[in-house]
Amino acid sequence: METTGLVRRGTAERRRDVLRRLDAERDVWVSTAHPDHGPHQVPLWFLWDGRAVWMCTGATSVTARNVREEPRVRLALPDTFDVVLLQGEAECFPDREVAGDTAEAFADKFGWDPRREEGSFVYIRVVPRTVRAWRGEPELRGRVVMRDGTWL
Repeated sequence: METTGLVRRGTAERRRDVLRRLDAERDVWVSTAHPDHGPHQVPLWFLWDGRAVWMCTGATSVTARNVREEPRVRLALPDTFDVVLLQGEAECFPDREVAGDTAEAFADKFGWDPRREEGSFVYIRVVPRTVRAWRGEPELRGRVVMRDGTWL
């Protein structure tokens, strides 16, 4: 990994950069686990509403099943140099019961509305409790930018 010339960002700049990426990015890696079946990781589309990450998946998917059994999840934006990791507890909402403004924002972002599909879907909401962000080795120290649900 090339780290020459990297300037270490402060916490406020990292927080700003994380929020920009949460607004702009489309995909997030979702890591769940099940007590009997073990870990599972999958990429999903996501929407950031300013407080929580919203994703959608089939109601009978492995991700939905795992979240119902073990709500603790980890999320990762798909960049191995500009790392953003979020940790929190997930909650499932049946597609017909999610708040209208959230469902509309999701549909607007992706051009796909799960509520109009034949199958049954769930929206998964994760309010982050911890967020870590770093670019290369120089930023490993100070990588926590949210702790206990509060931005630092």
